[in-house]
Formats: sequence, C-alpha cells, structure tokens
Amino acid sequence: MENDAILDNRRRLFLRNSLVAGAAALPLLGQAGTVLAADEGGDASTLPDSIRALKPVAHRVVPIGADERRQRLARAQQLMGEHGIDAVFIGAGTSLTYFTGMHWWNSERLTGVILPRSGEPVYVTPEFERGRTLEQIKLGNDVRGWQEDEDPYALVAQVMRGFGAATGTVGIEETVPFFRSRGIMDALPHATFVDAWPVTAGCRRIKSPAELALMRLANQTTLAVYEAVWKALAPGMTENDIAGLVALAYARTGLDGSADVNIGRYTASPHGSDAPQRLTEGTPVIFDGGCRADGYTSDITRTVVLGKAGDDIRRVFDIVLKAQTSALKAARPGVAMEALDAAARKVIVDAGYGPDYTYFSHRLGHGIGMDMHEWDYLVRGNKHLLEPGMTFSDEPGIYIPDKFGVRLEDILHITADGAELLTPQSPSIDHPFG
Repeated sequence: MENDAILDNRRRLFLRNSLVAGAAALPLLGQAGTVLAADEGGDASTLPDSIRALKPVAHRVVPIGADERRQRLARAQQLMGEHGIDAVFIGAGTSLTYFTGMHWWNSERLTGVILPRSGEPVYVTPEFERGRTLEQIKLGNDVRGWQEDEDPYALVAQVMRGFGAATGTVGIEETVPFFRSRGIMDALPHATFVDAWPVTAGCRRIKSPAELALMRLANQTTLAVYEAVWKALAPGMTENDIAGLVALAYARTGLDGSADVNIGRYTASPHGSDAPQRLTEGTPVIFDGGCRADGYTSDITRTVVLGKAGDDIRRVFDIVLKAQTSALKAARPGVAMEALDAAARKVIVDAGYGPDYTYFSHRLGHGIGMDMHEWDYLVRGNKHLLEPGMTFSDEPGIYIPDKFGVRLEDILHITADGAELLTPQSPSIDHPFG
C-alpha cells in the first residue's frame, strides 16, 4: 500500500521527467550550432552555454527554524484571543506546513493539527501514520491516532473538548474540504464555527526576515533561469522545448521550478493557450512561473523577443514598464491596496490602451508566499491598507487580440516607509535582463 504523499511525489516527478524528455525529443541548436542532448542528469557539456553556466543555489537555502514556528503559534494564539476563537483546525496544505513543518497530501483520511487558544498543538492522524507524523512535525509532539474502523471526527471532538472548545467557537482553516468541515461540525453540535482566516491570514500575510530571504533567493534564481533560457532561444523551438529548457536550467540550480511559455499571438492571452506554438525571429515570448526555496515561491513574468523587436512591441513594452514602476512608487504602508492597481491602470489607459480592462484585462497583483496566490489582492475595491512585510506580485500587462501581449511581473515587498521589488525590473525589450 502506497501512502498519498508518496503518490503525489511520484506524480510530480513523472510530470517533471516528461517535460525534460519532451525537450530531449527535439534536438536543439546551441550557440555554436551543435546538436544538444537536453537530459537532466547527463553530460553538462551538451547544455547551452548559458544554462551550463548556472550555479547551484540550494546550499543557500536557510530553512525556517523552530523558534520562528513557535513565534507563529504565539501570534496565532494572540489573534485567536482577539477574535474570540477557542481553537482552530488546520488540515493538509500550506497552512499546516507553515505552522508545523508537515507536508501532507489531502486525502479522504483525516490528518490535521488543532491549535488551542493556549497551550500546545495536538495532531490527529491515522494511527499507521503516527511515525511519519512525528518524523515531520517541528512544533510540539502530541499526536493522537485513529484506527481505520474508527471515526476521526469523534477524535477531533474529543481533543476540542479537552481544550474547552466543544461549546465555544471553533475556527476551520479556509481550504479544508467541505466534507471534512461538515464532519467536524456534526461531531461538535454545540460549538459555533467560523472561518479561521483571521488567524491563518493574520499570521501568513506578514513575512518575517527569514521568509523574505527565502523569497528573495527563489525570485533571484527564477530571473537567472529566464536569462539563461533567453540566451539559448533559437528559431524553430516550440513552447514545450522552451519549457523543457527552463526545467533543465532549474535542475542546474538545485531548486524545483517551472514556467508557462507562450509565443507570438498566444502572448495576447494573459494565461496563454494550449495550441501548438513555434518560435520565429522577431516573435515575442512570455515566461511566467517560479521555483521554491524551503516552500516559499517566486513568481516572475518576462516578455522577450528573439532577435529584433518591432516598434509596436517596443512601444507597448515601455508602457507596461512605466505602469509597473508607477505601482511601485505608489506602494507604502497605509495606502489602500486598490490604489496600486489604479496607478498602473492609469498609465496604460492614458497611453491609449483603454478604457478600463479592455487591454489590461486582469488585476495588478496577488499576495504571495508559500502559495503563489494568497492574501491579499491588488484590485479595485480592495480598500485594505498595506502593511510592512506584505508581499505581492506587481504585474501589469497589455494584451492586443490576435497580435501580441506584454506582461512584466516582479514581487513587491512593502517596507517600513515604502516598497521594493525583490528582483531588478526588466529595463527594455532589447535588453530584458539588463
């Protein structure tokens, strides 16, 4: 019997190896005109020079420590007190990893942690998973197991009663599946249930120096990978060939990452197309993706051109760059989140690409951390105020149907008195990496 975490890992390895194999299936021309074998673990001399020049960075990853996880629990308990929540249930997912260090596949078998308003957390897991749970957790050691013929929700209720929450207010983390939430509710008929996002988001949306260091490393690595792949582009490559090169480049760094790649007229859709695509001279290419450092993700988009860009692409690129810069300048603590979207959108509309969402068809950005998309969103109507330590994508774009699109994306960090990008901006379409 294979557990769900192993199956999930095998799925990811299969997809990654399939991507690399796809790149290897079509010979690629290197800078010297030689045929390259695009294999992940083989002779590095067969790689394009720019990709071969990438250096390992995994040794620079400094994992989140036990002291910080304990600070997270203390912050969560403070927020639970402020919001009148007696205990919080968190199931498999990034919030579980954030608080406990556990990486768990979300299956029909209940595994999770219960955070009380005071005291140590309690883990509920299948009894046969007790050893693996103890092996992974980095906060506390109280693990309660349930057998296959037992009701796991009755065990959750028993733990809640021990915390005095059976007739109190119980928060459920927002990504817990409905069937699991219903099971907990049915087992605690006298409790009041609320969304736990004031606790989970209240902790996770503000990044610590350690988190920012991991995000900075991930974003810097993504930018280096994109530059290496851009230098290796050649006419005739497909979007899958290019995505395969991205996978090979990440393999050189030691971090797991990928990118969605779109070419030519398919760049006019913000999330591209599944249609077959092939690269020619003067054609725009959009890379959009990231990698992870101890679970913290990057998210960068770059628009490049193979060869000389046309005046139309050059003009649109400059407008998008100006819009990204305008949002950066508007960002500082105390400013409403919607103001950043408005600042970028005004630049684009004033340049003739309006009105409103006509050509800049999506919000300016999203929160980011352990999830590529998390709280909050830089979008019209969001009047929440920026706070130091928040991180967002800053990604304006202009998309001209059936022609081309341009998007630039870097990660915005709100500082004590302003904002910064975690990576340098793309200065021009002719020199997209400076």
